[in-house]
Amino acid sequence: MYGNNRSAGHYFKSRGIKIYYETYGKGRPLLLLHGNGGSMAAFKHQIPYFARHYHIIAVDSRAQGKSADPQDSLSYDMMADDFDALLDHLHVKSCDVIGWSDGGIDGLLLAIRHPDKVKALAVTGANLAPDSSAFGSKEYNDMLAEDARLKKLAVDAKGKHDYKLLHLMVVEPRLKPEDLKQIHCPTLVIGGDHDLIPTHHTMLIAESIPGAYLWILPDSGHDTLIKYNNDFNHRVDRFFREGK
Repeated sequence: MYGNNRSAGHYFKSRGIKIYYETYGKGRPLLLLHGNGGSMAAFKHQIPYFARHYHIIAVDSRAQGKSADPQDSLSYDMMADDFDALLDHLHVKSCDVIGWSDGGIDGLLLAIRHPDKVKALAVTGANLAPDSSAFGSKEYNDMLAEDARLKKLAVDAKGKHDYKLLHLMVVEPRLKPEDLKQIHCPTLVIGGDHDLIPTHHTMLIAESIPGAYLWILPDSGHDTLIKYNNDFNHRVDRFFREGK
């Protein structure tokens, strides 16, 4: 349903491509940002819950889902600027943001590059750098091997697209802990205790954002908002409403 709902779906143009988004519910605006290679469908457990009290803005990031992007370049900065443009298009001055994985990176960058747009932020599974300090050693080496494999296959449109998406995680983000001090909205940083992003890296993100809260879910990998969707929804909802 989510990501292919004609009655809720719309497009808008952002720097030469069409960004697809769907809206649900009424109330305070809430922007949902998915992970690499995914789509808004990743939030199938969040949309029905939050749509009861929020105006949901679910978006397919450029080059993913229905937001086709044939261009060669791709960056998290570009995505953050797309989301800023989308909020302008919808006349939304500020909103709450949930970002998962790459969407968490996008959420951090949106709060840095366009601070007026983010009322409160919840990120899960985000990272600051594309190296073994931000991933488990096995996961990082596997990603490098897959990047090399896809590079050899990047001879047609699909191959180039797949390589572009994966390669993004190999070269970005390039955030430093001090960059996060520019974030002044209430922020909840989330991770699983068996996340592919090591707990110490998630802790570093939380420690670097002024006043941020940290929540590590036990017995959880990268899919915190799926495995613990009920707890995730209630905790994030309470954070947005109470700021703690």
